[in-house]
Amino acid sequence: MSLIVQKFGGSSVADAEGIKRVAKRIVETRKAGNDVVVAVSAMGDTTDELLDLAHEVAPLPEPRELDMLLTAGERISMALLAMAIKSLGYDARSFTGSQAGMITDARHGAARIVDVTPVRLRSAVDEGAIVIVAGFQGFNRDTKDITTLGRGGSDTTAVALAAALEADICEIYTDVDGVFTADPRVVQKARKIDRITSEEMLELAAAGAKVLYIRAVEYARRHGVTLHVRSSFNNNEGTIVYNPAEGETVEEPIIAGVATDMSEAKITVVGVPDIPGKAAYIFKIVAKTNANVDMIVQNVSSAAGLTDISFTVPKSDGQAALTALTNEQSNVGFKSLQYDDQIGKLALVGAGMRTNTGVSAKLFEALYQAGINIEMISTSEIRISVVTRADTLADALRAVHSAFGLDGDEDAVVHAGTGR
Repeated sequence: MSLIVQKFGGSSVADAEGIKRVAKRIVETRKAGNDVVVAVSAMGDTTDELLDLAHEVAPLPEPRELDMLLTAGERISMALLAMAIKSLGYDARSFTGSQAGMITDARHGAARIVDVTPVRLRSAVDEGAIVIVAGFQGFNRDTKDITTLGRGGSDTTAVALAAALEADICEIYTDVDGVFTADPRVVQKARKIDRITSEEMLELAAAGAKVLYIRAVEYARRHGVTLHVRSSFNNNEGTIVYNPAEGETVEEPIIAGVATDMSEAKITVVGVPDIPGKAAYIFKIVAKTNANVDMIVQNVSSAAGLTDISFTVPKSDGQAALTALTNEQSNVGFKSLQYDDQIGKLALVGAGMRTNTGVSAKLFEALYQAGINIEMISTSEIRISVVTRADTLADALRAVHSAFGLDGDEDAVVHAGTGR
């Protein structure tokens, strides 16, 4: 008998019919002779609706109470799903994150898992029950408070449970048939990938691919959890995200996929004195705001002895970074700041880049032929990222996807539309 952890996102349990459909899928897994533990998200847009409601009653909701509010969404889902499973004649028990032993640090809104002690879950499984766990939430031992894990927290919950319970596999159910070579909402001819390494998936997730959250992929890679990304709307095989065994030689495709991201903004610090230590000073200032810096480019300024430094940060962090830099302008000695939130990032990912030449040339040629201007470039062993104008990003994605022969023969199917 195998132990399978399954995760169902908000689009899969968006309404009563969706919950009943998910319940049948879970029961089918149980009928096949498997033990089943399920992590579930809040229904549909419940989390966003609760956030909007919180900001209506308080412009700056207190973090502790906001976490208490937001965890209600997953509690509703877990209870309804357990009821639906019981109506099909199978024992099911629902547990909150704290009841499931999801121990986190004390940071509200973006807590990180520090330990998982699934004693009650293991007992329920041993007694033959299907276990339903509220995703996205945990408990801090010191403060005794409920915490939330931030966006993608249900994915992370599922992976953490799979690792702690030593599950055979962790199935992530979403509204697409697996991981695609590009966002099928933008590239209709995007192809489903049958197997992809966790390293490649990590790069795609970091670059904006929406099917899996980066924290969940990081956790799975670190703890050796195999992921199976599947659609909750059909029985298609989906995509396996695996960790190659040590010493295993795998002939990877040159390019696994292309991802895009429009959530970042570019800050340019103009007229920085071109002397040692200034860049360090600038990024220490930015680091104090907890802004996550992504791409960095330093250019020679038109004025002698000066340089310009550009970097990207999430749009949500942009204003804090600008304010901090402005407050330190006299100490740094730069002339001005420029802020640009109309950019888009495109990333080409593939483990085969390590052993194949000409990838950069083909990428830049494809963008040139499509009339796309490149503003920034960043690379790793298996990734090339470029920044372009936001209004040209979709055209850039389609051009690059075709140039690398990633187009499929048929249009990709998207069942619900959110990608989760």
